[in-house]
Amino acid sequence: MSSALTPSAVREIADGYAFTGPALDLGAVLLDGTAYPDAQVRIPLGVLNRHGLVAGATGTGKTKTLQLIAEQLSAQGVPVFLADVKGDVSGVAAPGAPSERTAARAAEVGQQWTPQGCPVEFYSLGGQGAGIPIRATVTSFGPLLLAKVLDLNETQESSLSLVFHYADTKGLELYDLKDLTAVIAFLASPEGKEELRTIGGLSSATAGVILRALTLLENEGAGAFFGEPEFDTAELLRTAPDGRGVVSVLELPAVQDRPRLFSTFLMWLLADLYQELPEVGDLDKPKLVFFFDEAHLLFKGASKAFLEAITQTVRLIRSKAVGIFFVTQSPRDVPSDVLAQLGNRVQHALRAFTPDDAKALKATVSTFPRSSYDLGAVLTSLGTGEAVVTVLSEKGAPTPVAATRLRAPQSLMGPIEAGALRAVVDASPLTARYRDAIDRESAYEKLAARAARAPRPEAAAPARVPKEREPAPRREEPKGAGGLLDSLLSNPTVKSLARSAGKQLGQEISRSLFGTSKRRR
Repeated sequence: MSSALTPSAVREIADGYAFTGPALDLGAVLLDGTAYPDAQVRIPLGVLNRHGLVAGATGTGKTKTLQLIAEQLSAQGVPVFLADVKGDVSGVAAPGAPSERTAARAAEVGQQWTPQGCPVEFYSLGGQGAGIPIRATVTSFGPLLLAKVLDLNETQESSLSLVFHYADTKGLELYDLKDLTAVIAFLASPEGKEELRTIGGLSSATAGVILRALTLLENEGAGAFFGEPEFDTAELLRTAPDGRGVVSVLELPAVQDRPRLFSTFLMWLLADLYQELPEVGDLDKPKLVFFFDEAHLLFKGASKAFLEAITQTVRLIRSKAVGIFFVTQSPRDVPSDVLAQLGNRVQHALRAFTPDDAKALKATVSTFPRSSYDLGAVLTSLGTGEAVVTVLSEKGAPTPVAATRLRAPQSLMGPIEAGALRAVVDASPLTARYRDAIDRESAYEKLAARAARAPRPEAAAPARVPKEREPAPRREEPKGAGGLLDSLLSNPTVKSLARSAGKQLGQEISRSLFGTSKRRR
């Protein structure tokens, strides 16, 4: 690892990380293959709400870095959220196994290594896995996030927003996918078209596209992710009786073949946290640090309105004392507007085997502060468990760029046994609260009842879904539905709705991120 640095320059780098307040210890400054244990690289606890990026090629140690940061946050009383995409993060719940390799690493970086696990809750999406089920109602999930899951274009997305608006104003609760299917089928019928006449309409072709996408989603087993009891994101903010922060691990191996779905669900968790948490500004430590693994999946194929909403989330949620770390292979996976807001960087090794790789490497080097390192050479020669680091100081200024040999996690570096994981889940008080799905009266039942009361035409309509019923007496509309979808009523056509969707979201982000609804109290 060649560089223009000398051992005296190592001390200058270390001085940039000599913080006076509480901080997380990442490792020791690295120069020409040698770690300097007296030159420690750290992150101040108080700047972790300024967000961050953990990037690097496959196999370079990103997961262990997450584990290292998570266990130190927990020890400082900060709750943590981790998405376990590959099933190898569950070891954070158990003490690590001593070994010669771990002891050698600890000696190299000046670490007093002691095996210790963290207080952990294990979750799974819709119960597809051993963890506590996480569900969201369709109403709460909102049209913008659901459009991302369904891979809709902008016109179809705006039509879906109109469907949500109608359901909100008519008091039709969208708890699960069958509720949404019933409302779309009704609005595509003659009676439904008449009710939408003053604010636009839902074309049969668009309705068909959305219904087919919903059917495909349900056939893939995703129907279990939507419904009640809806997960309360306040559960992610808990601390253990001993004061340590609870590490919430969301198991994703059972749904890793549906990346668009699970990445959007992670965004729903953040959007819901933003809506529910009060403004607190900069605290001595964050209320939660949220690691967004496989971040490139969130941005891939996203609409302009969706990307604008993500940018707004990242910009504003820091005032709620929530820090977000995006975890991905290359910084280029994260849009520049989002990347510009990330104050803390842990960059593992990059590979440069192709012209595209070389271009990505050059772009990554350009995003770091000026330093004496030859970063192009350093980033391609880092070993596993080594990274280039720059963070924000306690005063908010970037620290010197530091090649770093990272510390070893003190928890188990690998998955815990299935029986041990199941024991943690069974012992949790949240299991009884969220384990069993419930199906209350909602849009599907209300529309079915409405169709049953309607006068029957000469040709009987299909019995299951009220698609072609004769008009029935309208119910009185509830007053003041509120939210993003309520604002759409002022738009005379679906085309106008599509033009204004991103603008409306930005204006009402404090209460309607991604069109998500306020939690029912």
